[in-house]
Amino acid sequence: MPIRKNQFFQSRLLSDHEKKNFSILELIRRNGPITRAEISKITDLNIVTISNYINTYINEGLVVEGGMEASSGGRKPTLVKLKENYGYAIGLDLGHMGIEGTNMIGVVVDISGKVREKIEHKRVKDTMDKIITKSLELIDELVNKDKVYKDRIKGVGIGISGVIDETLGTVRDSSKNGMRASYLSMIDLIEQRFGIPSLLGNDATFAAFGEKMYAIPMDVENIVYMYSDIGTGIIIKGNLYCGATGSAGEVRINYPQNAEYLKFSKSFSFLLPLGLDLGLTNRARKLIKDEGVKSSISSIAGDNLESVTIENIIEAAKSGDTFAIELLEDAAVNLGVRVAYLVNLFNPEIVIIGGGIEKAESLFLEPLRKTVKKWAFEEPANTVKILPAQLGIEGVALGAAGVVLRNLFISV
Repeated sequence: MPIRKNQFFQSRLLSDHEKKNFSILELIRRNGPITRAEISKITDLNIVTISNYINTYINEGLVVEGGMEASSGGRKPTLVKLKENYGYAIGLDLGHMGIEGTNMIGVVVDISGKVREKIEHKRVKDTMDKIITKSLELIDELVNKDKVYKDRIKGVGIGISGVIDETLGTVRDSSKNGMRASYLSMIDLIEQRFGIPSLLGNDATFAAFGEKMYAIPMDVENIVYMYSDIGTGIIIKGNLYCGATGSAGEVRINYPQNAEYLKFSKSFSFLLPLGLDLGLTNRARKLIKDEGVKSSISSIAGDNLESVTIENIIEAAKSGDTFAIELLEDAAVNLGVRVAYLVNLFNPEIVIIGGGIEKAESLFLEPLRKTVKKWAFEEPANTVKILPAQLGIEGVALGAAGVVLRNLFISV
């Protein structure tokens, strides 16, 4: 049962039948083996309705019965679970535009969400057309890992940074020195070459769904995911919010392509992105080199300031380096202002901080939380929990594959 083309965006507002499908199958995915009675109790759907849905899934080959649960009397209830080898989903993270050294990651997951295969390659700065070509090679490598996958891949999810036009299947680099665009439709190319339906989405959006699928309780429905300072994933009432063309989540203004940038950059600096590393590496290099600031960051980076990474700064801060700690606190305040704005706008239950900066733990998260408390309205600020991402570098790829599974579940 393949997903319908571009269903990721078309089905944001689910029908009652689709909502029931997803809630039941996602519950089985997370908690199976499980009884019909337990599903009925948790979903608040009557047992007859649950049985009808489960019977449909069994007839489709998506769910199997197996084993009996202990009973205090009468007939022992039958347990149901997903048939893991029913099908597989591919998730791709194509890395970040304009940032050399980030990874392109591909995973194959079964319908329970378990990772069956993973591959990872360094991404180099290149044109979008060449990145698209490499994504096809990544898919080819994954589907040929095992002959079983080739016949049972239900869809491919592709997460990428940039401004997406879902209608055309194109993507444009939104970084200051980027603005590169591809006018090749990645979705069409994948479906022509592999005969597999595919979904193209913003990496932050997929990372948000990955966290919800793997790390957040099912009953949490309103989530904002901050992909460091390069994008935002938004989940409202349990549904991914992607906007009219799939590019929602860019919490910043566009870079003017003329002198206007210099004129307005100071006034609107809080709306200008600082990048995946929140501008920390450039600031560290400048202050250490130009102003002679003493810091263990230099030695941790092998006395090569040009190779300083965000990980070096976090390591120095954790060792007690005052300068590194101040760098993280300043970055936390800057990002915290944006988070406060989003907390006021969306009133989420949870804000997830990802993209790598979450590795700084309380050194970054505590000043960020204090900033949100200061700048957000009291009611939403008191409700929201600000948490570190749990999935690490695999978050985007897992979320992209997870959206394929979601669409598979709702379309039964």
